[in-house]
Amino acid sequence: MTKWSVSLVVLCFLAPGGGALAQPAAAPAPLGPLGVPVGATGGLNDAPQIFAANCASCHGNDLTGGRGPSLFTPSLLAENSDEALRQIILNGVSGSEMPAFKGRLDDAQIGRMLAFLRIHSGELASQPPAVPDPTNRVIKSEKETFRIDVVASGIDTPWGEAFLPDGRLLVTERTGHIRIVDANGKLEAAPVKGTPVPWVRQDGGFFDIAVDPNGDHPWVYLSYSEVLPGYKGALPPPGPLKNGADLPPSMTRIVRAHINADDEWVDQQDIFKAPDRLYTPSVIHYGSRFLFDHKGHLFFTLGDRGDMTNAQRLDTPLGKIHRVNNDGSIPADNPFLGTRDAVPSIWSYGHRNSEGLSIDPTTGILWESEHGPTGGDEINIIEKGHNYGWGVVSMGLQPGINRQHEQGMDDPVTYYSPAIGPSGIAFNSGSNYPGWKNNLFLAALVGQKLFRYEIAGRKIVQQEILWDQYGRTRDVIMGPDGLLYVLLQNATGAPMSTDAATPGMVVRLKPVDN
Repeated sequence: MTKWSVSLVVLCFLAPGGGALAQPAAAPAPLGPLGVPVGATGGLNDAPQIFAANCASCHGNDLTGGRGPSLFTPSLLAENSDEALRQIILNGVSGSEMPAFKGRLDDAQIGRMLAFLRIHSGELASQPPAVPDPTNRVIKSEKETFRIDVVASGIDTPWGEAFLPDGRLLVTERTGHIRIVDANGKLEAAPVKGTPVPWVRQDGGFFDIAVDPNGDHPWVYLSYSEVLPGYKGALPPPGPLKNGADLPPSMTRIVRAHINADDEWVDQQDIFKAPDRLYTPSVIHYGSRFLFDHKGHLFFTLGDRGDMTNAQRLDTPLGKIHRVNNDGSIPADNPFLGTRDAVPSIWSYGHRNSEGLSIDPTTGILWESEHGPTGGDEINIIEKGHNYGWGVVSMGLQPGINRQHEQGMDDPVTYYSPAIGPSGIAFNSGSNYPGWKNNLFLAALVGQKLFRYEIAGRKIVQQEILWDQYGRTRDVIMGPDGLLYVLLQNATGAPMSTDAATPGMVVRLKPVDN
């Protein structure tokens, strides 16, 4: 840690008059930097309270600072890990005015305030200018140079992608269609006919798509949100719709079918359908991502549907990663198969909303990306039967959660505050990018980023952001040609919520001779 960094921490944890940490005011306080009452307590709210009571009068609430420099400066937070800052706060700095706060602020309080600093720093940071058309843009990364090749455009809010054995690419539109891009890169005019009717609101619609790796005429798997079958109530008109009263109960459903020579969806079978009692008016956190392990198993993810208590309960499939056989039956070695009242397909639990799965080709380790609450987006290594803590712990800020760690619950490999909106992930398993051998790639919605990670066993040892200007980045997969294919929502330059419906495209990363 630099002397400059230490001085910032010292300034922060002294009261405006230079004394020890001030106590929160008893009288009602104004709204803090995140728009919550500064005097409120618990979960999200006590983090800005600690900052406002002890830091804001000296350092301000923005990047300009006050009498002291801003604590939201990205370079300050990038240079120092949370653990380094935590130790200074707990133990003080010898020979300075920085006292030790061990016994006065507990570890969880310090963790929440550090998360708040990183979250608000991201909110204050400027976003690079949007680039609506990335066609033929050449990017020189740390270890590879590549050109963005637009494979197909005019796709409505692309969500998932998968290749058929004949080289055609299937892409789901969240608004409720499966589109086909032929082997020459031409988007067929009509979507696949006869697909299920989804409930398209906020997070809901068509989600992931996958092709069984076995056979020349394989099953195609689709996840989507549906209204409870047999529901008799009136449906709201199309258009943006948030959680609220009078919404129909809905849930994630997973099916498989064949696509015949006339591009028709036929022979549909259920892989997962929740009990009717689990359908809920919530329109958030449906999941869902697919992954075949090439051992006859399909992994799929289900979100907590907006109720974090679901994630810790083994008698509900929500907030879990599941493993089934390719036909939807339960493998004999699933971890909770013999546990009373447990859903037998559960592989791991304690998840909020997982949207990325990939297996490291060198180690066989299963990696996952997961949306956090306010901050705390995660990348995890998934182990059979393990608990990943959601509902009890979080590295972000969530009302009702006051801890970041708990015995018996796995911490993330890495996490992000502010949020990045992690979505699809994929390992580079080909030979076209020698500088990226076995690297992991992550598509991120917030900030419109594509991340690259260098992996050593169970650790991320290097991170690079390949782009941050080309639109909301939803998914990344390895194509049969050994190239990376990425789904984008077109950049608009205007603020967009993560559930906004906009046109998008499929691009691939073409290596350029260095």
